[in-house]
Amino acid sequence: MTENAATEAHSGTVPTRFFDSRASYLMFITATTEKLVVAARIGEELAYVGPGEHALRIFDAGMGDASVLTRLMRQMHRVFPHIPWLVVGKEISLEDVRLALDRLPDRLAEHPELVFVVTNMYNPEAPSLSPSRRNESELIWREVALKGSTTDDFGRQIHGLFSDLVHNWEVVASPKTGNPLYVRPSVLVLYRKDRQFLLNPVIPKPGDVDGKYDLILASQPYRARTTVERKVRIALVPLAKALAPGGRMVVVHSHGDDPGLEIIRGVWPDEDPFQVGRTEIVAEARRQLNAAADADLVFPHQSDQEAIFRYDLQAMPSEVTEHIGTGLTLAAWNAAAYVAQIDEHRLSAALSSGVYVDATQSVLHRDGGLWFHDEAYVVARTGAVED
Repeated sequence: MTENAATEAHSGTVPTRFFDSRASYLMFITATTEKLVVAARIGEELAYVGPGEHALRIFDAGMGDASVLTRLMRQMHRVFPHIPWLVVGKEISLEDVRLALDRLPDRLAEHPELVFVVTNMYNPEAPSLSPSRRNESELIWREVALKGSTTDDFGRQIHGLFSDLVHNWEVVASPKTGNPLYVRPSVLVLYRKDRQFLLNPVIPKPGDVDGKYDLILASQPYRARTTVERKVRIALVPLAKALAPGGRMVVVHSHGDDPGLEIIRGVWPDEDPFQVGRTEIVAEARRQLNAAADADLVFPHQSDQEAIFRYDLQAMPSEVTEHIGTGLTLAAWNAAAYVAQIDEHRLSAALSSGVYVDATQSVLHRDGGLWFHDEAYVVARTGAVED
């Protein structure tokens, strides 16, 4: 999760965040097709981008466990099989960084010309891998040239780095918002040693990163209930500024208007977590970016049919048609509550009372399953990439 995806402070206490439960997150990503569908949507942008100087440069503004990013990298290898890549992932969660790095050996084997970077820095800092002035003396920068040529070779060496990550990815909770804050800014750079000579112009060095990217992924980069002004100022503006000429950023967020939200309203009838859609966000982004003199940033128009897409809860057909058991009910309820970003206090009350069971099962019975809607929009920088 990113530092922007937390609730606002209330009543002078640290708020309970909707994603505090690791189990809820893991159940959601394994029980739904969201990561698969989002990766496919972002992959469509590969037809419109090209490499800049020395490499194709990708930035993931909230890498998570890299289940979206690594799927995108498979598509990238099909489109750009012989071009060096610089792939930078921003992630503050130690658990997610470990999972992401576990997925990396396969990508290094299929695409040897890969430089993979992960950092815990914030949106304004991460694209250039440069912390704010007050934190720059604390920067931990580690560069590792992985030896060998097999996934087992790479996996063993990457796993050996995990003990250091405990120190490098240490966090504290903000007393104001509950956001995870890094204790020290950290950067980990990985590449294959047998490609070091070829990749030398691509390998980032401290203080020497231009922070411009050909494709930026921003999947769920802000909390649904955050004001539109804050969504744009904290997440979109610093990321859009990191686009290279001809670069594109794909932003994906939950849309609602789906059976998942109906489940939530079966418990809390007035719940309305998705009050602001892409139209309002794009309008505010135009205002803020024009004020910041980024006139070459554009927002390609998309109809609802183009922008809104569906993903599903995965279930055996017999689970829905014959008997909706406890496991399916819990998986569906967890997915609906996670997408709607319901805080832990209300979740606990709903689980204790059992009121969620009827609300969930009635929707599953009616629709023969469960699905959700995300919507995507694009921010692009005009100008051709120079040869």
